Amino acid sequence: MTNTEEQQFLNELEKKLWTSANKLLPSLDASQYKHVMLGLVFLKYVSDSFAIRSAELTQQFKTPEHEYYLDPADFGGENSEDYQAEITLELEQRDYYTEANVFWVPQQARWDFLQNQNKVVITGEIEVGEGNAKKKIRSIGQLIDNALESIEHDNPKLKGVLNKRYTQLQIDQAKLGELIDLVATIPFSHNTLSSKDILGHVYEYFLGQFALAEGKKGGQFYTPKSIVSLIVQMLEPFKGRVYDPAMGSGGFFVQSESFIREHQGRIGDVSIYGQEYNHTTWQLAAMNMVIRGIDFNFGKEPASSYTNDQHPDLRADFVMANPPFNMKEWNTGVDDNDPRWQYGTPPSGNANFAWLQHMLYHLAPNGSMGLLLANGSMSSNTKGEGDIRKALIENDLVECMVALPGQLFTNTQIPACIWFLTKNKKARQTPMEDYLRDRSGEVLFIDARNLGYMKDRVLRDFTQEDLDLVTKTYHGWRMNYGECEGEDGINATVDPNPNSLYQDIPGFCKSATLDDLKKHDYVLTPGRYVGAAAEEDDGEPFADKMTRLTATLKTQFEESSRLEAEIKKNLAGLGFDV
Repeated sequence: MTNTEEQQFLNELEKKLWTSANKLLPSLDASQYKHVMLGLVFLKYVSDSFAIRSAELTQQFKTPEHEYYLDPADFGGENSEDYQAEITLELEQRDYYTEANVFWVPQQARWDFLQNQNKVVITGEIEVGEGNAKKKIRSIGQLIDNALESIEHDNPKLKGVLNKRYTQLQIDQAKLGELIDLVATIPFSHNTLSSKDILGHVYEYFLGQFALAEGKKGGQFYTPKSIVSLIVQMLEPFKGRVYDPAMGSGGFFVQSESFIREHQGRIGDVSIYGQEYNHTTWQLAAMNMVIRGIDFNFGKEPASSYTNDQHPDLRADFVMANPPFNMKEWNTGVDDNDPRWQYGTPPSGNANFAWLQHMLYHLAPNGSMGLLLANGSMSSNTKGEGDIRKALIENDLVECMVALPGQLFTNTQIPACIWFLTKNKKARQTPMEDYLRDRSGEVLFIDARNLGYMKDRVLRDFTQEDLDLVTKTYHGWRMNYGECEGEDGINATVDPNPNSLYQDIPGFCKSATLDDLKKHDYVLTPGRYVGAAAEEDDGEPFADKMTRLTATLKTQFEESSRLEAEIKKNLAGLGFDV
């Protein structure tokens, strides 16, 4: 989490960029706007990363102790033209950049080139490229499209990812030039935040703003950061394969990278797999990964997880997703006997249990998964959904259920919950080197509906304290604070931590048994199990309190009637018919 000074810096940056960009692009709707802004943000990032690496190399060429040192004596001295020319030549060697996981940026895609040339092409034309690849550039849109095309050409990982449509935009070319100058002002120097942190924040902020602007459609690519953070904190994807079959813009992967970094891990210990049907969203996710330097496998193309699984043999250690709620007509082209439907065929009118079983199918034997679903998934018996839920419970796959407060999403008011499942509740050691106790036959219920705060008139959000409370409750319930048999069969001892030991809290959390769930007809709504919060005993007998409160209520009703009569009298005196 950022500190106060960092957050203030980022907030001021957000306001500046959004306000300025809105002034420059008043004629574009949100679906076009996001590509204009995010494409330029992407270009700025890869160019800046390239420039930072170039500066590092320049210093290394001049450092005698470094393996890349270029001895000035071999080129006529430090101030000779030959020496400077040699450094310039070496700086254009691709291998120096790719070895440091920095994208190679061709000269015609570098930000200083775009800034210098965008003024020129408004009134004239320039030539770029060499030989048969030489072309004339006559507009700023063409200048930007050419930059994106050249990056894709030199970086096969990005083939088909970048949205090269600036030439087609029906906007004033001068405004597009001003936008280039605006993005150039993003400050990538801060005493505690890295350039990647700043640009990643800008990218995420714009995704959120576009989700608000586009309404329901925007929800296809954006999940509130706090919910993503909660699932990541609870699952702790520290090492192994991480998979999201409905990845949107890749928010779960971004938060996983942040989690790993905060815990001094290595992002190289995690393999990222994702799938997305919407082509636009698939592009945004790939750009999101590149901006953060995260390697990824999003399949060969955008595709449906149901009919064109891009990772059919994947068995992931962590599966996380926020699939579309209550998706209808999802099963066109899907066989009713599909091997994924091990616990029952999902109804065609609702994909909730199709998503859940698809994720289970791709879960490794010791893996853990968490997914957001509409609240109806916890209790619905429509067209076999109750039977599927019963089968999941009886096979002891459900580990934890979290009920969420309303108004968390920009695109829907449907109340939601989080399902956490695992194929192995036995005692074992996690990648974080925590020891889990045997939770066989147990399910944890957490009712988080009263957590959070209203950050504006329509949207609710969690504080970090809220996230920590839910996370610690879950981890405390799972942990073994005494002897535990590790995966190697050797007993290990963990010192008990009395501050972390789990306890049921009425109104908030309850550890239930499978027998408890059976008594409730396999309904998984946390409110059925956690009960009501304990009321504070103020020493007043219930009968006396009830008499006093009833008398107070009667007095308040009488006062209300008196005020209503007084208002009517005053209105009648003013000539109003009441």
